Amino acid sequence: MKKILIVDDEISIGLLLSKFLTKKGFEVSNVTTGKKVLQTLEKEHFDLVLCDYRLDDTDGKEILIHIKENYPNTGVIIITAYSDIKLAVELIKLGAYDYIVKPLYPDEILNTINKALETQGAIKLPKNFEGISGNVISDALNCPEYINGESENSALLLKQIQLIAKTGYTVILTGKSGTGKECVAKTIHLNSSRSEKPFIAMDCGSLTKDLAASEFFGHEKGAFTGAVFTKIGHFEQANGGTLFLDEIGNLSYEIQATLLRAVQERKIKRIGSTKEIELDVRLIVATNENLKEAILKGAFREDLYHRFNEFSIHVPSLKHRDNDILIFARHFLATVNKELNKNIKGFSDEVKQCLLAYNWPGNVRELKNVIRRIALLTDGDWIETHVLPLELGRIDYAKILHEKKVPFLPPTLNHDQTLNLRNAAKEAEYSAILEVLKAVNFNKTKAAKILNIDRKTLYNKIKFIEIGDSQ
Repeated sequence: MKKILIVDDEISIGLLLSKFLTKKGFEVSNVTTGKKVLQTLEKEHFDLVLCDYRLDDTDGKEILIHIKENYPNTGVIIITAYSDIKLAVELIKLGAYDYIVKPLYPDEILNTINKALETQGAIKLPKNFEGISGNVISDALNCPEYINGESENSALLLKQIQLIAKTGYTVILTGKSGTGKECVAKTIHLNSSRSEKPFIAMDCGSLTKDLAASEFFGHEKGAFTGAVFTKIGHFEQANGGTLFLDEIGNLSYEIQATLLRAVQERKIKRIGSTKEIELDVRLIVATNENLKEAILKGAFREDLYHRFNEFSIHVPSLKHRDNDILIFARHFLATVNKELNKNIKGFSDEVKQCLLAYNWPGNVRELKNVIRRIALLTDGDWIETHVLPLELGRIDYAKILHEKKVPFLPPTLNHDQTLNLRNAAKEAEYSAILEVLKAVNFNKTKAAKILNIDRKTLYNKIKFIEIGDSQ
């Protein structure tokens, strides 16, 4: 029997969840404060913690960090009354399985819990799945997320990762958005002597001057108005391991000066504390900007650049790794087959040509999202051209609508008229939303993730076209 700890300062919600989950066969305990969480976890093992984000004495982020540092095998799902995409991304990066916005729906909660408790196994390829040439998950590297291709640029990237991983050098990763810089950083970490220590990723693009010091270095309880709980900063979280700073070029000049002192001295102080904390952190930073040009413009400190630039690696765009496109596509297809419980064997020859001909401005991230969408729309054994998105130039919306037998049309369209391109795109969008909802049993959180939109946007679209859960 799986054990779940519910953390919510609203006793009524905790009791309702406890009653529901107990009926579903779980062993459930309830607490209402962060302090009680720490005490309870010291005494008992839990498979999963279901935690409200806002508590009287702390927040879900601090609890998540504590659990991942001390009980790494315990899953965490955060519940909140407010939808905040940036916070959701941050929590997922810190190790949360999912982030659910109130109001809570029993089936959605149960589905998310069951998914979180599933044993993470190897990707199971369908029978007769197209062979994947190259080292899709390289035997030379210890990182399940890294995909190594066959192109010359991929071979160079692999050699650089292998060379630098065993050192303690600070690394600058350059490359366009979506090329997989964070994956490269994590691969370096997992193949280093620090692999058993934390890998902490931090997005510098959204940092303000007021938040930066607290995010980097943490603060003590009472250090300033609103500091109701001691916060551990990212440097301290990563101590002994690796700190990955993404979009480093977006930091203001003032924040760069603060960061430089920490990098030089390898010591920090939490805001409101006089105690110095010694740092043993490897830094890997990433940017999609030209830092040398930023230095000439006075936007980036030259001394900080040289502190970071002990070694640099350029992560190539997908258009410069064209021999790898089908390797990556097959890998992502294998992943989505498992996710959607499908048995798609591969791509038609025409689809392969479309994938190879496209420029991929969004790089590997865009390819991954495209494969997820077209796999969802595919009912047979092979992915055909009619499910490809418009930007690949081969989509046949009318065929999708006919084959799916879509039972509704948006009220602004007249189906008796000849479809123009805009109307066809709208109909295909609504068709895709309905198919996704059906595929995930109307789990709106899961549907929003697959469609790559936030829950609020999905709810608005559902309301507009009047899709009901019973449909």
